[in-house]
Amino acid sequence: MKKLVLLFVCLNLSAQVSKVEPPMWWSGMHNTNLMLTLYGDDLAEYEVTSNNLTITDVVRLESKNYLFVYLDLATTKPGSYQLVLGHSQKASIQIPYKLMERRVGSAERKGYDSSDFIYLIMPDRFANGDPSNDAHPELLDKPNRKDPWARHGGDLQGIIDHLDYIGDLGVTAIWNTPVAEDNDPSGSYHMYAASDVYQIDRRFGSNDLYKKLSEEMKKRNMKLIMDYVVNHWSLEHYMIKDLPAPDWINQWDTYTETSHAKEIFTDPYAAESDVKLLVDGWFVKSMADLNQKQPQLLSYLTQNAIWWVEYADLSGYRVDTYPYNSRDEITQWAKAIMDEYPNFSIVAESWVINPIHLSYWQKDSPIAAMSGFNSLVTHVKDFALFAAVQDIYQGDTPRWDQKMNKIYKVFQNDFVYANPNDLMVFLENHDTTRINEIASEFHQYKLITTLLATVRGVPQTYYGTEINMRGAKEKGDADLRRDFPGGWPSDTRTAFNEAGRTEVENNYFDFTAQLFNWRKNEAVIHFGKTMHYAPQNEVYVYFRYTDNKTIMVVLNANDEDQTLNMQRFNQRIGNAQMGKDVFSKAVIPLTGQLPMPANSTKIISFNTP
Repeated sequence: MKKLVLLFVCLNLSAQVSKVEPPMWWSGMHNTNLMLTLYGDDLAEYEVTSNNLTITDVVRLESKNYLFVYLDLATTKPGSYQLVLGHSQKASIQIPYKLMERRVGSAERKGYDSSDFIYLIMPDRFANGDPSNDAHPELLDKPNRKDPWARHGGDLQGIIDHLDYIGDLGVTAIWNTPVAEDNDPSGSYHMYAASDVYQIDRRFGSNDLYKKLSEEMKKRNMKLIMDYVVNHWSLEHYMIKDLPAPDWINQWDTYTETSHAKEIFTDPYAAESDVKLLVDGWFVKSMADLNQKQPQLLSYLTQNAIWWVEYADLSGYRVDTYPYNSRDEITQWAKAIMDEYPNFSIVAESWVINPIHLSYWQKDSPIAAMSGFNSLVTHVKDFALFAAVQDIYQGDTPRWDQKMNKIYKVFQNDFVYANPNDLMVFLENHDTTRINEIASEFHQYKLITTLLATVRGVPQTYYGTEINMRGAKEKGDADLRRDFPGGWPSDTRTAFNEAGRTEVENNYFDFTAQLFNWRKNEAVIHFGKTMHYAPQNEVYVYFRYTDNKTIMVVLNANDEDQTLNMQRFNQRIGNAQMGKDVFSKAVIPLTGQLPMPANSTKIISFNTP
């Protein structure tokens, strides 16, 4: 996106406008009110007028460098407009502003749902498609691939270059960790400390390139999900360096870290001071904790989120550290987005493993309803299932005789959710030990990935898992975020094609692609009902079914062969006699005995009688 040009009609200025945000807007929005943030030296001294825009209010806060100008755009057509900043002793400043024609069908855009398969990418570590932007003179952190904490040079062009590879896996949506500018002096590759929320980090590319990524994905029927952070910004953000008002951030007499007590909102006995510590405490010293109760800040955050949806044609948000925000204000934020885009998707990251506490943050939650709250967020991340799988493979004293039961019990709690199908299910992410590190055998990967692909919810995987990439949390976060082999021109081999992958990597890739490309076309998996049977001898059997079709999934996590008596499953099999193995295409009798080799999986499809 080309930066908005500011025209100053004077010869001797005592004030200079350096920011106008949002940089442009659209006509025909559901909410016809807009707050413009103007930033520059001593702007509060100026009066704001316009001959062709309806100004309803101008707010000045403690810092004299801000003007918050409220507009009513209800009858304003697309076009070029102008604000005038006037001063009795200084020359006036003319600020052009553009109102765009809204994309046809924008309000009806469809978010992600259980028919999708999401691929999580940390852009700095995926692929370097444009080495010329690895560093930028205005940005502090420089590239050094030898340093695991430094930037490595991955970028948006690298993702665009490998969209076909991603698509070959059956992926229908991509979630990138944050891509807005992060100008922290070190560790900025992580990107969760934004220094400019209207600017794609120039070491990743540009706003235009981000829009191009979205366009290229749409050509492949893929959806783009932005990772959005409402809770905190970098100390390098201009609004943190020059606070519009002291209450723009949560301030303490001395540095105070959040308690991380994320279950506090569902605690019927919680003290107000404990709620304050969770919400107002800082995540880390380098990230200022935002006070969403401040009305101009809340408007700024809300408009920024809507701006990116409209500008980049997004299909969804993943919202970081959701319970750390001011509860009622983050709900207003979500409502404003959903009012503009009723079919949009927002997934809340609430890192708690008890389904009761997870349910609280999902729209229409029966748990939240008990206290009269409704978060309006469509999706939550299923940390309960994640924790069960992780516990099976890396618990200090693994109870191998109970591993399938741990998973079974997760689904027994689905009654606490308004819609279990709107859970995002995953085995790992950029903050956790990689699943291949702890479930290191291929048969283990096949079992838990089959689980991921066939249970209720929206499956999400992490880049490189499909080629057996490893990484351990105890070795540091950077170990979880290794460079994808072949993503850099200097790499000696590439895993982006079959010839460059090892035999083991191809086994992982081929299985993943076969499984999720099959899933892509199975509505019974996307939206079907579930029936499961208590595990016996570490064999877990469950069914996904509609009125016309049934999928039977058998997961044998036993180190020994097992034989299933199919009569046990008569309630779901009914009168069906034969099914088909979806991978081998072999005909499977649905009566008598079903042999299951040790550590094996089977997916059987048949028509519902």
